[in-house]
Amino acid sequence: MTETIEWVSTTRQNRLASRAIKPSAMVSSEDMELTGRSLQRLRGFGGCFNELGWLPLQELEDKDLEGVIRDLFSPDGLNFTFNRTPVAANDFAASWYSYDETEGDYGLKDFSVEHDESTLIPYIRQAQRYQPGMTLFASPWSPPTWMKNPKVYNFGRIVTSPENLSAYAHYLLRYVQEYERRGIRINQLHVQNEVFADQKFPSCLWSSDDLRLFIRDYLGPLFTREAPGTDIFLGTLNGPEDMKFSAAGIELNNYNRFVDNILFDSQCRRYIKGIGYQWAGQHDIERTHQCWPEMELIQTESECGMGENSWDYAEYVFSLVNRYFKAGATAYTYWNMVLGEGVSTWGWRQNSLFTVDSGTRQVRRNPEYYVMRHFSHYVQPGARLLEDRGHFGAMSVAFANPDGSKVVVVQNALERSMPFSCAGIDGQGEGRGTGFKAELEPRSFNTFVIR
Repeated sequence: MTETIEWVSTTRQNRLASRAIKPSAMVSSEDMELTGRSLQRLRGFGGCFNELGWLPLQELEDKDLEGVIRDLFSPDGLNFTFNRTPVAANDFAASWYSYDETEGDYGLKDFSVEHDESTLIPYIRQAQRYQPGMTLFASPWSPPTWMKNPKVYNFGRIVTSPENLSAYAHYLLRYVQEYERRGIRINQLHVQNEVFADQKFPSCLWSSDDLRLFIRDYLGPLFTREAPGTDIFLGTLNGPEDMKFSAAGIELNNYNRFVDNILFDSQCRRYIKGIGYQWAGQHDIERTHQCWPEMELIQTESECGMGENSWDYAEYVFSLVNRYFKAGATAYTYWNMVLGEGVSTWGWRQNSLFTVDSGTRQVRRNPEYYVMRHFSHYVQPGARLLEDRGHFGAMSVAFANPDGSKVVVVQNALERSMPFSCAGIDGQGEGRGTGFKAELEPRSFNTFVIR
């Protein structure tokens, strides 16, 4: 039996307080009991490399910039090993751009990723100093404008002519190849960010049939031949929501007609290695996990608030992490790792792990930093989710690390302190073995490391 357990707790007033507690013999617990069953293997945690994250970092002194990068990617910090990058402009780019805006350039003579040399590529290279083997996935927010109808970077749909779909598949291939030449491996390509988002920022709507056609007849065969090291994911899916309310009344979108329409096409499915879900996709991931258990599922973008960076929202993000892992996800990806204090290019504010004050050049850790740290610093890539049961099920989750340690992460969302116990930490399950007890502070995040 382990002799001590490390307990790290965070409240609004006291961050990352650490102490040691002793385990005890425990037959069972109504709060949390590990059954002894291991579930999916985790890839890890990460965030997205956005231009509006890199630019405020350039305002810092070298030592302060280094401190943020180390805190994000070093094993001594958040240890972000599974990260995301946009294919050209996204909603947190400095402005709209694509890699080829020459009308009708189906041969991609003018294709270039030069724009990224001043923002995204150096941002990624900074991370590579601490995580040279990190996994990186990419998704476009919009094809070049001339590939869409209407020809705009926002709104619009892909033109599904054979000539255009072939050119767009090669456009995505060129992106992967050009980044590879710069020492950056794109491990996964998620075909379109938020296929249901008809937005004023870079976006593109895709129907289920259009995605199925594009992956099956163009992107899949091309990447199988030319980029076998880059997996294709059906993502990032921000839905479909089977029922949602709008100003016009109730809107109905059928999950089966969208997701299953693609996956039941075996010729298409053979090219799809997994599915990425975010935002309203939280309502679908459990269904996909139930129906397609062989599919890897990834959470691709944490919901991001409106820039308030509040403790309340951090508590909500904690619930999202718990929900996605228990629904079968193998990774959890935060959105803006760093932001300045101004509004985005398209006019709104969002939360971030770090805020850079351009006036004082000071860096502030926000509440969601601590949520991510309570998971990512302690849960190693390759960890297994552990099945659990009990009354804390919506506020707790457990993992078994490759080095043999176990990690239990639990929230007390109540306004009062709560006794908490966890049984079965030695893996025997079914009412036998070792556990621990603790008194959780009100509205706190807690990580228990059992070595």
